[in-house]
Amino acid sequence: MVSKVTVNSARRATRTLWLLMLVSLSVSICVCRASASAQEEDSAMENIVTEKKAEESHRQDSADLLIFIMLLTLTILTIWLFKHRRFRFLHETGLAMIYGLLVGVVLRYGIHVPRDMGNMTLSCHVNSSPATLLVNVHGKFYEYTLKGEIGANEVNDVQDNEMLRKVTFDPEVFFNILLPPIIFHAGYSLKRRHFFRNMGSILAFAFLGTVISCFVIGLLMYGCVMLMKQVGQLAGDFFFTDCLFFGAIVSATDPVTVLAIFNELQVDADLYALLFGESVLNDAVAVVLSSSIVAYQPQGDNSHTFEGMAMLKSFGIFLGVFSGSFALGVATGVVTALVTKFTKLRDFQLLETALFFLMSWSTFLLAEACGFTGVVAVLFCGITQAHYTFNNLSPESQDRTKQLFELLNFLAENFIFSYMGLTLFTFQSHVFNPMFIVGAFLAVFLGRAANIYPLSFLLNLGRRYKIRSNFQHMMMFAGLRGAMTFALSIRDTATYARQMMFSTTLLVVFFTVWICGGGTTQMLSCQRIRVGVDSDQDNSISIAEGSERRSTKQESAWLFRIWYNFDHNYLKPILTHSGPPLTATLPPCCGPLARFLTSPQAYENECQLKDDDSDLILTDGDINLSYGDITVSTDATGAHTSGGLAFAGTTTSDDLDRELMHGDHELVMRGTRLVLPMDDSEPPFTDPHQRLRM
Repeated sequence: MVSKVTVNSARRATRTLWLLMLVSLSVSICVCRASASAQEEDSAMENIVTEKKAEESHRQDSADLLIFIMLLTLTILTIWLFKHRRFRFLHETGLAMIYGLLVGVVLRYGIHVPRDMGNMTLSCHVNSSPATLLVNVHGKFYEYTLKGEIGANEVNDVQDNEMLRKVTFDPEVFFNILLPPIIFHAGYSLKRRHFFRNMGSILAFAFLGTVISCFVIGLLMYGCVMLMKQVGQLAGDFFFTDCLFFGAIVSATDPVTVLAIFNELQVDADLYALLFGESVLNDAVAVVLSSSIVAYQPQGDNSHTFEGMAMLKSFGIFLGVFSGSFALGVATGVVTALVTKFTKLRDFQLLETALFFLMSWSTFLLAEACGFTGVVAVLFCGITQAHYTFNNLSPESQDRTKQLFELLNFLAENFIFSYMGLTLFTFQSHVFNPMFIVGAFLAVFLGRAANIYPLSFLLNLGRRYKIRSNFQHMMMFAGLRGAMTFALSIRDTATYARQMMFSTTLLVVFFTVWICGGGTTQMLSCQRIRVGVDSDQDNSISIAEGSERRSTKQESAWLFRIWYNFDHNYLKPILTHSGPPLTATLPPCCGPLARFLTSPQAYENECQLKDDDSDLILTDGDINLSYGDITVSTDATGAHTSGGLAFAGTTTSDDLDRELMHGDHELVMRGTRLVLPMDDSEPPFTDPHQRLRM
């Protein structure tokens, strides 16, 4: 009986235990479901919040871009008003900077866009700041990227800088998007006629002058920095290499600004060529020079001491980068010329223009990817494209490419200058030091003077057509700083020295564009330099001045006589449809190759002088022009002979001198119109009694 009761009690206990287990399991399942449901709801809410933030960020980005579009629109309308009213005191780039300043003031002090998310400051010990940071929040990993260093006194104000951060672009945008069309257009629109005539002087100013300016500014600024250190005005490290880097970036003058001002005023052709040629090339030199200074690394712990081997290594880097970039740019232009010559792309103008555009732009990116300098590569690519590829394009593509890059250059240039004005108030790490600023202005002035005046004196020793003192003063005054200086300075603003250089560079650009650019007309008038030079209206050039200019052509041509003959006889026929057939210039043993490389158009154009940009340069040797049964030859003395048919009337040697001296003149022989584009800076000879006719 007792055992039976014990068994029943055990059964009841077992049932109770199972019941308790079932109840616990049910409660656990309910709790898990509730927790899972809560997590799903939290995840859904988090996704909704993320989508809303992404949408708000998209709208904010659109509003930021709209600000710049409105800036450009307002600038264009005001430029039209200035041109309509013939108001030349303020250039369009200076106007864009003013509008950028106004918008920057509004964004800085008038618009407050706080961040929605809170900030949390945690401390951790690392040797360097990581570029990417992974944060574990309750088992979820979030990736954060480095935006830059924030001062200790700015930690609590980070949430107020959202709008200012949005309108601050990545510096690579300027180098990869905005600079290529500006530099390419400078090379593509280069007037080679005046460029080659003054090539020796341009190279001296661009290469030697930029190096002189860099070291003069660097030495003066180093003295200024030492003085600041003595009086306690220096709050961080500033080494001699930093001073040289500052000298390199502010030695780059702005070719587009100079082109716009002088082209509109139509200044003397030689002054235009000297200023524009130097500006175009010294931008490229300044870029390579600054990268060579950055690459200066002596052995040992102190990387800022002077060491001969490290300096030679930097010089070797300069030569290697410049020559490699030059070769890459020319090679891309040659490849494009060959593609457009040996294909039928000219039958599809849209494809032809698209290929030309992509090949030209890819030159910059290819050079940067290979470790060279894209500015140098795209500059010489533009010159090569204009010299060879342009002749292979259809007339529609020729017009399209000119207008396309002119438009891109205009928009990019004005965008950069608008952004300069905006950056003065939106950049978060400005360092303005009055002593450094005053020293920089003085150093820039003396550096420009050390570039222009001594080199002009030395060049005049070998030039027949001297660089007059008023030209030298104008070149000194017109050394405007612009897009390249700004792009080089904003590319690296991580250290105290680079931040001070960037802030000072902005002020230098503002001053040169507003004061020097705005006072160009008054300076030209003060120096009594001719403006409004029109080859179709100015008939007052004396024979003596013309003879002096012809001598200048002879003087400069000897440097390029070998190159010109090689280019005219071999490169032009290989890369374009113009020039003499290769069957007439190559040896007979190369006949099959010559026939393969010579296009049918070359045989059709054999009796035509085809050169769009007047690369014809008078040399000391004879020039023979043979058309049909008429041959006209001239030599360095200006004497001429004619064979075949005789010319009606009496023609003296001085008559033909004047004919060859003046630009865009016509010789009419048996109904054939022969155009000799020699020098568009000089007026045509219009006396009907002096024309050469059959």
